[in-house]
Amino acid sequence: MNRPAPLLYVRTSMLDVAYEAHGPDNGEPVILLHGFPYDPRSYDGIAPALGELGYRVLVPYLRGYGPTRFINAQVMRSGQQAALARDLLDFMDVLSIAQATLAGYDWGGRAACIVAALWPERVRGLVTGDGYDIQDIAHAHEPQAPATEHRLWYQYYFHTPRGVAGLTANRRELCQLLWALWSPSWAAGPRLYEQTARSFDNPDFVEVVIHSYRHRFMYAPGDPALEPIEQALAQQPPSQCRVFRCAVPTTASGLRRKKMTTSRISADFIDARSYPVWATIFLRKHREKPWLRCWNCCADNSVMPRRIRFAIRALRSGRHTAVIPSQPR
Repeated sequence: MNRPAPLLYVRTSMLDVAYEAHGPDNGEPVILLHGFPYDPRSYDGIAPALGELGYRVLVPYLRGYGPTRFINAQVMRSGQQAALARDLLDFMDVLSIAQATLAGYDWGGRAACIVAALWPERVRGLVTGDGYDIQDIAHAHEPQAPATEHRLWYQYYFHTPRGVAGLTANRRELCQLLWALWSPSWAAGPRLYEQTARSFDNPDFVEVVIHSYRHRFMYAPGDPALEPIEQALAQQPPSQCRVFRCAVPTTASGLRRKKMTTSRISADFIDARSYPVWATIFLRKHREKPWLRCWNCCADNSVMPRRIRFAIRALRSGRHTAVIPSQPR
């Protein structure tokens, strides 16, 4: 495991954002965004390597995580999708980043997708760990298949006072359980979890998380200052990116091909793991391309060496490869 980079801070209109930086100051900007319940340690296997390739890699702690703090008590502790996107855009503005490649999964992937959809001129490239990740809140109450519903148990738990009390009292145990459920074969998970768990001690972690999982189901109002963004997202704006069809045989490395078709993204995908590897493929393969491209990849933290080798072979063969999204979290 690489040693974490020194912490840097920048003040936006709502936050004092803590972030880590790798690579030269004048390198092409790449922003890596974590999800719930994770932190920048998710990118320890990729951020330093990208920095060594000459990129300026920035890895912020999202609102409610780690050393990032709200600038005052008046700022709403919102976890809604518009807040995450606004934070990302403000972060880029304060650092005078006109355009960057954005990579993220879950909450971070949602922020990246929103900025790519609403402010495409700010995004040079997009790596999203959960496909088209903009929430369709107007249809949030429509039931899903039972096999999907049961995976969202913790979100429904957070809708209740008991869930608030449970997350407050047992945040580390609950988040560790989610890691174990989502990545059951990840042998290194328990050891690495301790390096991330301290980020959940942020004084605003519980309030931000609870609001995030209530707002998406219309059980909590949003920040009025962010309503224009939410109205734009209600239109389900298309992702301004190109998605590539997989050219890999369905039996390669035992991977299963699936189909994901929406009005925003339509492509063949294969099931793979380890989003850092796919981020590397994107950045190395397409750094010279001026248009926006999108790779969809799994955010499952379990790293499977066979599939990593498969990804590297795909890169060397020059194939354009995309992968299926994980369950949204």
